[in-house]
Amino acid sequence: MGLFDEYDDSIQANSNVPPLNQIFDYGKTPIRGVNVGGWLIIEPFITPSYFKAFDSKLGVVDEYTMSAELGARSAKDTIEKHYKEFVTEDTFKEIRDAGLDHVRIPFGYWAVKTYDNDPYVPNVSWRYLLRAIEWARKYGLRVKLDLHSVPGGANGWNHSGRLGPIGWLNGPNGDENGKRSLEIHAQLAEFFSQPRYKNIITMYGLVNEPRMTELNVDRVLKWTSDAYTVVRDKGYKGKIIFGDGFRGLSTWKGAFSGLDGMLLDVHQYVIFNTQQISLTHSGKIEFACNTWGPQMIASMDKTTGFGPTIVGEWGQADTDCTEYLNNVGVGSRWEGTMNATPANGQVLTPCCPGGKDCSCKMANGDPKDYTAEYRRFLKMFAEAQMHAFEEGWGWLYWTWDTESSTQWSYKKSLAAGIIPDKAYSREFNCELDKIPDFKALGLLEGN
Repeated sequence: MGLFDEYDDSIQANSNVPPLNQIFDYGKTPIRGVNVGGWLIIEPFITPSYFKAFDSKLGVVDEYTMSAELGARSAKDTIEKHYKEFVTEDTFKEIRDAGLDHVRIPFGYWAVKTYDNDPYVPNVSWRYLLRAIEWARKYGLRVKLDLHSVPGGANGWNHSGRLGPIGWLNGPNGDENGKRSLEIHAQLAEFFSQPRYKNIITMYGLVNEPRMTELNVDRVLKWTSDAYTVVRDKGYKGKIIFGDGFRGLSTWKGAFSGLDGMLLDVHQYVIFNTQQISLTHSGKIEFACNTWGPQMIASMDKTTGFGPTIVGEWGQADTDCTEYLNNVGVGSRWEGTMNATPANGQVLTPCCPGGKDCSCKMANGDPKDYTAEYRRFLKMFAEAQMHAFEEGWGWLYWTWDTESSTQWSYKKSLAAGIIPDKAYSREFNCELDKIPDFKALGLLEGN
């Protein structure tokens, strides 16, 4: 498919949303979408086979080190094969068939340009990004572009492409990497402001998960305002998305006053801190309904929060047991085996509810072996989050598929019967339904 081919924007994903060539009433019609994560940026827990192929002594822990170890030619062959096979046109058809209506497409800056002897495969992912947009169009799915990695890295985590120190707006090259990021946005915004993309790329992300707990807040705010101006000056008219930076939703009240069309993005998980992961099964559902739901309501109200708010990532896993989720070779909070570096990131005391008999066996097992109670919990937990996040603008699940982890794959969860067949037709409602006591029903808290 070429950029000069004819295109049809009359397609409707489902009867609950308008066709692409009609206005989506954001804020009234909920966004129900999914990420195609681990595709244009390779993540260890999504496709662990790539990392298992290397001797652990080589230190291959992210796309940066994988590309460097493979060398330019082999990296291109290996990574482009992944691009071709991991996401295809069928992916977008399946997303449509699941009752979803939006797709968030994360990609790295190396789709546009590389710097300073970067080992990343340059420019190749750009072709696949454009292909994905056209596949989304074919099935009536609106797209949220997501620059998931910026030069220098905004958070230092492996999903930014490179694990390690933050080099964006931080460190000796921080200012230069901030400028480079703005230059990339100038190129992207100019390209995607073409009429061809007006109806389909309705949301544009500036930077994924800037780690504002470690970055200078004022510098990030200034950069965000500058990026907004760059994108608007290049003609992009859709929604412009910024991340909450792990500061908490209430801190964004009054931010970016006068910048129209800004949308606050928060990512919600219960498994990445020891307090929330240790909640009981029933407690996790209660947390979604009674904490996240009211937080979304407060954030949407400009007297108490920023205003327009979306959950750009969330998941239904109740443990952090998935292999490589906490980095290659690192264990879990759940079992108390999180032997991370540096030492202040370690969790060596089991964090399942009660802290005893904590096991990853069921969570990492074949879903055919899930107990009926565990299956019921996982589906209810997913539906509770959907309900809570629709108190805001809606949600985008992380992620569509993985090699082996059912609880991080919308596709695999559908097949296992632990997520609703259609995203818009659900059984559980936070306001109407009672949350059962899963422990009393026989569900072991430590799995």
